[in-house]
Amino acid sequence: MSNIAQKRILLHICCAPCTVYPLSRLRENGWEVFGYFYNLNIHPYQEFRKRLETLKDFAAKVDLRLILREEYDVGHFIRQVVFRETKRCYYCYTHRLEAAARLAKKSGFDSFSTTLLYSKQQKHDLIKEIAEGVSRKVGIPFYYEDFRAGWKIGIEKSKQLGLYRQQYCGCIYSEAERFVPPKNSEKPSNHTRKQ
Repeated sequence: MSNIAQKRILLHICCAPCTVYPLSRLRENGWEVFGYFYNLNIHPYQEFRKRLETLKDFAAKVDLRLILREEYDVGHFIRQVVFRETKRCYYCYTHRLEAAARLAKKSGFDSFSTTLLYSKQQKHDLIKEIAEGVSRKVGIPFYYEDFRAGWKIGIEKSKQLGLYRQQYCGCIYSEAERFVPPKNSEKPSNHTRKQ
């Protein structure tokens, strides 16, 4: 039996479906993984709860220990990005990754990473750049891997597990971008008389 302790990594988690592939890769690479759910951007509250409960169920199935920040503080997020909506992702990534790095450092982890690196819908290069900067600032290694390589694998596995799969990033702005039709493509009003 080896006396070498397994390296521990704190994995910031945005949602359960995005965790499937990164978790398997990290475990394959010998990491002892702890999940950290902290997402002040998710709107509305019922969506936040649905993603959190889905993660708890998934974690129980795959024996993933979690550190959860269950407070709902979307107001703080909105106050930070209002009138700067085009730069909201920068704030959102920075805030969550810095929180993960600080917790990892304080708790004696060897490194930190994020499931944000899995999604093809996220700004991958920006996430990597911010995480590397946070790593230097906080003084803890950032584990980088392009988890997008397992995009299809993660989707199929999450479907097999019956995980709730959200349709937008999480914030009110991404929800509007996903579901509100552009002004020039609005359908005629129901009040329009048929000819």
